[in-house]
Amino acid sequence: MLPGYESDAGLADVRLVASDMDRTLLADDGSMPDGMGARIEALEAAGVTFAAASGRPLYTLRNMFGTSCERMGLISDNGAAVVCRGEVVFKSLVDQSVIDELVDLTLARCAGGVPVVCGLERAYVPAGARAHDAGLRPFFHEIAYVDDIRAVRAEANKYTVYFPGGDSAAAFSELFSPAFGERLSVTCAGAEWLDVMNRGVNKGTGIARLCERLGVSTDDALALGDTDNDAEMLERVGHGYLVANAPERMETHARFRAPSNNDRGVARVIDRLLAARAASREEAS
Repeated sequence: MLPGYESDAGLADVRLVASDMDRTLLADDGSMPDGMGARIEALEAAGVTFAAASGRPLYTLRNMFGTSCERMGLISDNGAAVVCRGEVVFKSLVDQSVIDELVDLTLARCAGGVPVVCGLERAYVPAGARAHDAGLRPFFHEIAYVDDIRAVRAEANKYTVYFPGGDSAAAFSELFSPAFGERLSVTCAGAEWLDVMNRGVNKGTGIARLCERLGVSTDDALALGDTDNDAEMLERVGHGYLVANAPERMETHARFRAPSNNDRGVARVIDRLLAARAASREEAS
């Protein structure tokens, strides 16, 4: 069993806090903790950068954080695009021929799976999947429903399959990992989502790129997450936190347990970090 977040004695040295969104920062009802904008500002004043690390695209994260984006990092599309205080510092586009292969496999073998081509400005979804808009829209704020998903030609940095029935793990193990696992980065982002990026692209490499941009060691970075697409990020940093609602199998990837998303674990860890930074400054003065 992982030790609780109170056991982390090195919080005063942390310079970057990166949090997954769904089932980590966001409660089950999709809400952020009250006062999150003020916490991001307080972190900046204390010499710490906050980053959202998500499978969601840049445009959705920008909508969710508003003006706070000017003082934070965004690790979007599972690391396929990285932004530091409003500036894009990295993006990794998936080759069109690869997108075609992924679409073909989805349409031929994934009954009920919805193919999503994740363009930089919007998501492209088959017109026949409009019935699933309520499930798609919270993640993709800009959606173009198209008559022929095979005809889409757009710069894309990720490909996603949405599984309304929650069976992404089976599709991962039986279809996508065997077919693409050796040349692409394939991961489950929860029971309903399967994400595919270029090889070597994940939240772990995303946070490393953000740390490099900020001049921060990954040893002095803290990450919070709950599921498979957070694994590399939790392992990459010196302070990896798993929220209490995460499955037990994820414990091998983290060092500490934080309170659950519904108990506002991310906010509580941030508050403890801010207190540790303040105490350190007082001791030094």
